[in-house]
Amino acid sequence: MTPTPDFLDGNAAAGDLESLFGTDMTMASGQCHGCGRQMMLAETHAYLGGPGTVLRCPGCDGVLLRMVRSAHDMWLDASGLDHLRLPVPG
Repeated sequence: MTPTPDFLDGNAAAGDLESLFGTDMTMASGQCHGCGRQMMLAETHAYLGGPGTVLRCPGCDGVLLRMVRSAHDMWLDASGLDHLRLPVPG
């Protein structure tokens, strides 16, 4: 029997990402600062059970991005990404 992972794919964070960036971010790509892996945000491992959302690298499990929403603010830490590339709408 295969254990169930405790994460979802990055698509689970689509709503929070869109509310922050104003566009669908699942097709945005980034590079992990830890291992150099390049991936779309949809491919990341999303952890939603805490006080915010955490996206981790599917390669090395390093934290790529953290988002926390309070009543008045949205906090974003993307220090685990070397870069984030957003597709331009056509």
